[in-house]
Amino acid sequence: MKSKILILFLLVFASSSFAQLKTDSLSNKPKKENFTDDWAALSKYQKENELLPPPTRKEKRVVFLGSSIFEFWKQKDPEYFKDKPYLDRGISGQISPQLLIRFRQDVINLKPKVVIILAGSNDIAGNTGHVTNDKIMENIKSMAELARLHHIKVILCKYLPVYEYPWNKRIKAADSIVKLNEKIMAYAKEKKYTVLDYWTPLVDERKGQRAELTVDGVHPNLAGYKIMEGVTEAAIKKALKKWH
Repeated sequence: MKSKILILFLLVFASSSFAQLKTDSLSNKPKKENFTDDWAALSKYQKENELLPPPTRKEKRVVFLGSSIFEFWKQKDPEYFKDKPYLDRGISGQISPQLLIRFRQDVINLKPKVVIILAGSNDIAGNTGHVTNDKIMENIKSMAELARLHHIKVILCKYLPVYEYPWNKRIKAADSIVKLNEKIMAYAKEKKYTVLDYWTPLVDERKGQRAELTVDGVHPNLAGYKIMEGVTEAAIKKALKKWH
C-alpha cells in the first residue's frame, strides 16, 4: 500500500514538474512584436532611416514617396538609384492617408531638397465607397503644405494611366485617374509646384498603359520605368532650379 502511495506521489510530482518546465519554457520564449497598430507601416523604413546619415551641405537629396509603383522601381532597375542621392520610400498597396502619416518619418526627417509625391491609385482601386478624388486631393495638399513648411521642394505626379485594375475590374479606373490628374494639375499650377507627368508618355488609345510598357496594366515593366526615369530627371532638375 505504501509503495502504491509513493508511486502515485512520484507521478503527481513528475507531472507538476513537467508542467512547470513547459510554463518556464513558454515564458522565456521571445515575444513576437505586435505591429497591428502600425497601419501606415512606419516600421518598414524606420531602421533604414535611422542608419541614414544627414545630407551633406551640397547633397541634393530626393525622396520618392508612393506605393508599389515606386517600391517595385528599385527592384526592376536598382541601377537608377545607385550612386544618386535618391531615397525610394514606396510601400506597395498604400493609400494616400497612409502616405500622409509617413510623411514626417519618411520625408521631413530625412531633410531632402525635393519630394516626389505619387498618390491616389490605390485609393481609387480599393472601391471602399468612401474615397473620392477630393479626399485624395486633401491628403496630397496636406503633404505638399508640410513639405513647403519645411523648405522641401514639391513635385506632384500625374498618375500613370490605368485602364482597369486586374483585381477589381468593376472600377472605371481610366476616367477616375484622368479626373484626379486634372485636379493635381490645377492645384500644382495654383501653388507653383513642379508637375511630373507619368501619364502622357505611357498612355494608349484606351487611356490605359501601353501594353509593351507594363506587366499587368498597372505596374510598368523595365521599359516603362526607363521612360519614367527620363521624365523624372527633367522634373527634378526643374524643381531644383527653383532654389535659385
